[in-house]
Amino acid sequence: MATTTRIQPRALVRASGGPRYAVALAVDALGTGLLRPFLLLYGVTVLRLSAPTTGIAMTVGVVVGLVCMPAVGRWLDRGARSTVVAASMLVRVLGVVVLLATPAGHVWLFATAALFLGIGNQAWPAAHAALVATVAHGRERDAALAGGRALRNAGLGAGALLATVCLAGGATALQALAAVTGLAYLAAAALAWSVHVHAHPAAAAATDRADGPAPRMRALLAANVIYAFCLNVPEIALPLILQMQMHASPVWAGAIFVTNTVLVVTLQVPVTVLMSRFPRRSVLALSGVVLAASYLGFLAATSLGHGWGAPAVATVSVVCTIGEIIYAGSATALVTALAPAHVLGRALARFQLSTGFGLAVSPAVITALAPHGPAALWGSLAAATLLSASAVATEKDQGARHSGCRRQARAGA
Repeated sequence: MATTTRIQPRALVRASGGPRYAVALAVDALGTGLLRPFLLLYGVTVLRLSAPTTGIAMTVGVVVGLVCMPAVGRWLDRGARSTVVAASMLVRVLGVVVLLATPAGHVWLFATAALFLGIGNQAWPAAHAALVATVAHGRERDAALAGGRALRNAGLGAGALLATVCLAGGATALQALAAVTGLAYLAAAALAWSVHVHAHPAAAAATDRADGPAPRMRALLAANVIYAFCLNVPEIALPLILQMQMHASPVWAGAIFVTNTVLVVTLQVPVTVLMSRFPRRSVLALSGVVLAASYLGFLAATSLGHGWGAPAVATVSVVCTIGEIIYAGSATALVTALAPAHVLGRALARFQLSTGFGLAVSPAVITALAPHGPAALWGSLAAATLLSASAVATEKDQGARHSGCRRQARAGA
């Protein structure tokens, strides 16, 4: 089983698509950070929509955006790589244009803008993973995927911080931020398209045909819906618990979010490299155990009362972030290792469907469980995540194993 024991920045950038593509990722993430965290505020402040109406429109945009994933998967399997990444950025340019053109009170135009933004946000992860899988292989690919996530989180954090500073300008500032976001998406799309990465599906199909069909990954995809909840814990569950139930200062929620971002940026690649000595499936199962342990830690922390409760929650959040980092570094890597090259796009699209569905339903599930007490929320999340980890660990990789090369790839999975 091949492992990656050292981090070589130049090799990592090359395996991630090259310098221009890295710049495209940074510009795209910076633009996303400027607007996405404040899209709800844009609808309420600039368009004068009610908060529930704005939230429903945004949710519909995210959910309907998932419908595009099968088409994205088929497009990727025809060999497109950088073109699909660029398209995911360009459709968000269209979303920003519609958003800027929406008059006050027009909820359907706002929903249309949210839809275009949702399509781009859902299509990008699969397109990016397919591009990286085309230019890098084995554990180098895993490190490159981790590096892309770290870079994206850094850009998102920087964009959100810059936008927070600018929010004092009110509605005019929000409109300016939206315009800058559109320009950032446009620049990122041009840079991504310019790398001209393309796969050769005919050759891949000829190679994979002897290996049989692609694995179904049913347990992995079902478990991923639950795993994806961890991505919304710092943004939704912890602020809800800290402010609404523990009546702690909002500073705690902000500090946890910042700490989460910093840890992901600094540790995503080193942790992924460290875990490369173990099978990807085992690492993914381990991440579920770590996440479940953190949920039980949150349950214990909330019982400490107002004095020690908030600091304890902040401490346990570090464990949760470590679980998130292990999960993010192994899940997509496992899918790319299991899927034959000629159906990689469809496999990644199915995986993104499960991730997107988990992210879409998790706010509703978290807010529905939270009023019933910490045990209902954290106990349920811990039990579901442990069950998911067990399903991941025990699932057998489907498909023929006649090819020695394929057997070696699966051994690394």
